[in-house]
Amino acid sequence: MSTALHAHATAHGQLIDNENVYDEKQVLASSVLCFDFGEQRIGVAVGEHVLGYANPLTVIDNESNDIRFTIINQLIKEWQAKLLIVGLPLSLDGTETQVTQLCKKFARRLNGRFNLPVLLIDERYSSVEASGLLNQAGIKGRAQKAMLDQVAAQTILQSYFDGL
Repeated sequence: MSTALHAHATAHGQLIDNENVYDEKQVLASSVLCFDFGEQRIGVAVGEHVLGYANPLTVIDNESNDIRFTIINQLIKEWQAKLLIVGLPLSLDGTETQVTQLCKKFARRLNGRFNLPVLLIDERYSSVEASGLLNQAGIKGRAQKAMLDQVAAQTILQSYFDGL
């Protein structure tokens, strides 16, 4: 990992790369998938380092881990991602919660299953920001529910790109 990217990762999150597969050249030339983890749903966004722009992609609306990881596997193959980012839910004062632990477990499973580096990034205000973006787009109230998680993933991924 380059010094700049390594500094960015450690300043803004925690890198999980148990097999030391991170290859900066490959990562910078590839897509990145970002996950807004939830016990019920997982929002997914995609972006490219070259463009530095994140887009909402989909919501995995299934509680079965087998189904979740099958869908994630398809997305990794389709987008040829070389880096996965997971939004780390912390309480407003920065302390960890039960969901934080579940999210870290999810991130470790992503790394182990797909042998890709996973970067955990603080996502404290992503849902609020996502709701604001949807409001600006004229999508309000209950209409936001179907899109909120993937737009939250988009805001997490965009914060990663903006920090590079």
